[in-house]
Amino acid sequence: MEDLSLQPKAKESRDDEFSEISLRPLDLSDIDDFMVWATDDKVTRFCSWGPYTSKAQGLDYIKNKVLPHPWFKAICLDNRPIGTISVTENSGSERCRSELGYLLASKYWGKGIATRAVKMVAETIFDEWPHLERLEALVDVENVGSQKVLQKAGFLKEGVLRKYFIQMGKARDMVMFSLLSTDPRI
Repeated sequence: MEDLSLQPKAKESRDDEFSEISLRPLDLSDIDDFMVWATDDKVTRFCSWGPYTSKAQGLDYIKNKVLPHPWFKAICLDNRPIGTISVTENSGSERCRSELGYLLASKYWGKGIATRAVKMVAETIFDEWPHLERLEALVDVENVGSQKVLQKAGFLKEGVLRKYFIQMGKARDMVMFSLLSTDPRI
């Protein structure tokens, strides 16, 4: 797969340390970096799964979920994974829409990295998948940081879906965000 690099813009270069962000396939050799965020309670708080407790769990996930996935990338800083981003394709009558998901090691939160990665996906996914008309993301109502990422990346907040998703045994309210293929890119 192609390496997608984001060229920093003048207003985004506030922190040169984080200006070289790229997306690339996540591989089994990335397991040590993967375990940094996969074992972090802060990162997994809003995930459907809890923190991983072993490298074997991480390797199993990468081997059986990540590698076969049609669009799953590592968010990299200087080619080193610091998170992941994926687009999950629907089928049949729902083929016109796909779901965006992303995670970032907590050490890198609040630095604009997730927003850049989401923008990178938005710039390419509609060309890569011409059938796609809608990219959507579901975010827990308490995950304010992720809501800000999507809004900064040009996604529209559509509303709250009440008791929409069961997480850690509890029904959670989720906020629906979307970006259409015809929407302007920020």
